[in-house]
Amino acid sequence: MSKITLVELPTVMDHGKVSIKPFFNSNSDNLGLQNYGLTLFDGIFHEEQLSCIERNGTIRYITGLNPFAPEVKMLADPKVREARIKEINKIVALLEAELASNILDPEDPELWNKVKLLAPNNHDFWGKITIRCGNETVFMDPEKNAFDMLKLCAIEAGGFSIIAKSYDDAKSAAVAPKFYLDKSIDTISTKTEGKKLKNKALSELESMFKKNTNKLFYVAKVVDGNSVQYKKSTPNDIIYDNMDKYITGEGLEKNLRRAAESFITACELDMETLKLKSLIKDATFYKMIATKGDGMIYHTNSASMMGRNSSECLEFLKNPLNDKVLAELMGQVEVYWKK
Repeated sequence: MSKITLVELPTVMDHGKVSIKPFFNSNSDNLGLQNYGLTLFDGIFHEEQLSCIERNGTIRYITGLNPFAPEVKMLADPKVREARIKEINKIVALLEAELASNILDPEDPELWNKVKLLAPNNHDFWGKITIRCGNETVFMDPEKNAFDMLKLCAIEAGGFSIIAKSYDDAKSAAVAPKFYLDKSIDTISTKTEGKKLKNKALSELESMFKKNTNKLFYVAKVVDGNSVQYKKSTPNDIIYDNMDKYITGEGLEKNLRRAAESFITACELDMETLKLKSLIKDATFYKMIATKGDGMIYHTNSASMMGRNSSECLEFLKNPLNDKVLAELMGQVEVYWKK
């Protein structure tokens, strides 16, 4: 199978090496299989037929090779849409010649009147396209194998429910899929981005430990679920160690990316905001502020309504009109911080 000429805009063919890999999250329970790096029990496979949609009695398969499909028509940028249609036509012309000896011109405006095999409603052909996956990587070579090309395009279009379109999609899915399409260019980029975030967070931690331990104290209170454990007398090495564990997913937040992002976000806050956020967390723990039956948060002593959530409480305490409440809360909480 000859190599397909690519368009300049991002397309389905910008992939590098391609394979289908099992997806598992070591932090989520999967009948204990995650402890062994497995998605399925040994010897088990999942096999799925290409999905289709029936509308007005007409069946249309989700092939990724249909220029009239909604996902193509809905592309907002006309240039991207045009490039996508041209790419589909090139692939279809190539595969029609490869699989059906049907020689077509991809530039022919009547192309789709002449397509025989790859019409999206061709049940006799598409109904036989399946994917079978297990714990072993399924390697694909779409530039040499016509059926691998078909399956790649279908996966990209969402034609197989058991396979996420990318590693990033698999991680962000509400219900984790069993497998994901591993396009080396995308997957390495996603994994590298997570490592960069973690390294940036660790760099911020190191910098605060050396130059601004006071800020480190408040950052730890903001990101750590057990904020009251930190006192002014807590050794900086303990705070450093706890934050290192937090950033690397060993703390309350197990997701490495979210942990690093949360830590970096806290580091970017000004000292006033950090201190007030710490104050709100600890004052809540010590019941100096509390949520009442109406769902609002109140200052216990003065019965002043502070807001619906911590963000509104923060704005309340920043307002100069509420300096009296702020001073009282700060005086009460700092007693615990100084112990």
